[in-house]
Amino acid sequence: MTPLLTVESITKQFASTPVVQDVSFSVYLGEIFALLGPSGCGKTTTLRIIAGFEIADAGTISMAGKTFANSETHVPPESRGIGFVFQDYALFPHKNVLENVAFGLRKVSKKTRQERAFEVLGMVGLTDLHSRLPHHLSGGEQQRVALARAIIARPKLLLLDEPFSSLDPGLRQATREEVRSLLKAEGISAILVTHAQEEALSFAERLGVMKEGTLEQIGTPEAVYRQPKTAYVADFLGQTNFVQAHVKDGIAETPFGRVKVEGADRGDVLLSIRPECLKMIASDSQNNPAKSGRIVGQEFKGHDFTYRVEVDRKYYFVQTDYRCPFQVGDTVLLEAASAVAVMPENT
Repeated sequence: MTPLLTVESITKQFASTPVVQDVSFSVYLGEIFALLGPSGCGKTTTLRIIAGFEIADAGTISMAGKTFANSETHVPPESRGIGFVFQDYALFPHKNVLENVAFGLRKVSKKTRQERAFEVLGMVGLTDLHSRLPHHLSGGEQQRVALARAIIARPKLLLLDEPFSSLDPGLRQATREEVRSLLKAEGISAILVTHAQEEALSFAERLGVMKEGTLEQIGTPEAVYRQPKTAYVADFLGQTNFVQAHVKDGIAETPFGRVKVEGADRGDVLLSIRPECLKMIASDSQNNPAKSGRIVGQEFKGHDFTYRVEVDRKYYFVQTDYRCPFQVGDTVLLEAASAVAVMPENT
């Protein structure tokens, strides 16, 4: 499959401080890609370099066979055919919804611009609010106006910089689903920048996890979550249990008994075991080599529980469904369904 966008070895520093370091990835036609990482890891700067708002110190940006940026070339943002939805939406407060949306389409007649503006307002369900000013809209409605303005010119690629962060949790999920459906229906490729793990996992078809200006791992949400390559990726994508163990013939001896390991066949390794991969059983079970533990914490989340279990003065998290009968203070055995060997953060 030929990529729509190719980012090759881009590097950027501000005042001698590296912000983006040798970052490379591709985005395919119709694909939704996410850059995930904590604040200050370089993901927004990467997005701004792709848009043309920032100039990389090194590297190449190309889209649909055309070079946008390298050591000799810099195509301005307005000539790249890329839409951008800012974190604060950047709507004009003195313009109504229709005028804000129409502003994204230029070099056409007023009639054509207005017709297209009404068309995209229909896509985002805001036709009836076309005459309202931004401050009379909810956060979700403002977000959809910003999205409509970004797609009115039919961009080949849409860049989304933390677009859902200012919305409350319930509205955030609903708006995210609406935006994703629209992007897929229109066949628009997109890059989402976010620090929210759940958002990246549910919104994107592939994601890249960033750390201190570098890309640690790229893959599908399922692959990166279930087969993290580093302790940083394992920890950033969700709660996990780290266990030092010795592996022989792909099997590790752990406080939970023998566990099959992905990513290592032998040697001393660091294992990542997700809470949902641990199971609690009654401590009087027979023929189980695992060591007994004691439940010291319990967090009810409606659809499931997260337990904190102490085994040999170390603590492990276990996730179960809402029917789990164990309580704080109970003595249990832990069994692990699977484990992944990861690179420690200091290597």
